[in-house]
Amino acid sequence: MGFPETFKALSDPVRREILVLLKDQRMTVREIKNHFDIAGATLSYHLNQLKKAELIHEEKYKNFIYYELNISVFEETMLWFSQFRKEDIND
Repeated sequence: MGFPETFKALSDPVRREILVLLKDQRMTVREIKNHFDIAGATLSYHLNQLKKAELIHEEKYKNFIYYELNISVFEETMLWFSQFRKEDIND
């Protein structure tokens, strides 16, 4: 995982919304598509960008492909951001 890919993936509002959808459950492409008014090819592009950034991964089960968050990448990104948090003066 590289931060350039992560930030590029997070820069698009559709991809951010996909991540929000996947926050609580894994979903199929069809389930994700039901939340958007975009072409299937466009959704596929967004999912590929998220996979390239390793923010999501896919799991095949029977005839379906499920997408879910890759929490470890979020944790690594949050850890990186936390270095910019100002320390409390009273601590």
